[in-house]
Amino acid sequence: MSATSGIPVSPGLYSTFADAVVSKSIRFIKVSIKNESLIHNLSVPATASFQDDLQSLQDDSILQHDSPAYVLAKLDQPSSDWVAIFYVPDSAKVRDKMLYASTRASLFKGLGSTLFTDSIFATSKTDLTAEAYAAHLKHLAAPKPLSAREQEIADLRLAESGTASLHGSRARINHIGTGVGFNWSIEAEEAVTALARGIGCALVVVAIDSTTETLVLEKSSEITIETLGFALPPSEPCYAILAWPHTLTGVPRRETVFIYSCPSNSPVKNRMIYSSGSTSTFRATKALLVSSSPNITIAPRTVETSDPSELDEFYLKVELNLENIGEVVRETEDKKPFARPKGPARRRIGGAVLNGT
Repeated sequence: MSATSGIPVSPGLYSTFADAVVSKSIRFIKVSIKNESLIHNLSVPATASFQDDLQSLQDDSILQHDSPAYVLAKLDQPSSDWVAIFYVPDSAKVRDKMLYASTRASLFKGLGSTLFTDSIFATSKTDLTAEAYAAHLKHLAAPKPLSAREQEIADLRLAESGTASLHGSRARINHIGTGVGFNWSIEAEEAVTALARGIGCALVVVAIDSTTETLVLEKSSEITIETLGFALPPSEPCYAILAWPHTLTGVPRRETVFIYSCPSNSPVKNRMIYSSGSTSTFRATKALLVSSSPNITIAPRTVETSDPSELDEFYLKVELNLENIGEVVRETEDKKPFARPKGPARRRIGGAVLNGT
């Protein structure tokens, strides 16, 4: 694995991307590296379908033939997913190629990798056409070559899925192509739907019923951001959906945040189950929220913690990179004033005072 460059996402880029996730009117966001920071270069609005809008990337004013860039691309609605395009032309300088290659992880980490469901690596603009994208999708859909043993396991799983029982009126669904997908209980879905359509600060906590591999409702209540850390189980993993009204971005918004809490003192088996299902549950939650309230604001990344009691407004600001957008003030312990060291003790001998040790 190559080393990462450590170049961070700028506050301006984070704010632009967060707004684009909410507005749904932006098709492409061009990202460049400047002054050792990932910055927003320009935005291209959506005018047609995703494949038709790819034609705009052929414009030299957007992508140059010898300059690398990242392009964040929004898929067609109703999908809320994004595609990360890594454009590194063959004619670019070797130093630039290495810099952009080593900064990909920082881009994902800064913006939240869970929003991006696909990546495209392009070495020329011909890789960014409607035809090229169709070929890319065809390649992804093609069955991967399997060994004899892998084919045997795949046939066995297919046979098992054919005899699997239904959960209520719905068959078991895997919400994404990889990872673990869980069914949702009716109560859990209704609680998330109600949260999406509400107006105040509210919390929905769901847990995994391991016997049925179902997400069940643990708690649904109105809370204050100050009590968030005490509203989650202290010794068991869980997923929580928080509706958080705030004005940290300058405009009042009710941001919906997905929280994955996995206390360090919880059973190892439970930690493994929740960890494997975190990404798929986040994506399923996003789909449920958007279907319930199309204009809902969803935080672009998951907030994770191993100690639920540390969850408060400051923690959310840091995890969601909001401390670079709004002014953050936090109380700290009072510093003790500098104490001048005392001189050596004085001792009295026969009425005279002598200094010494």
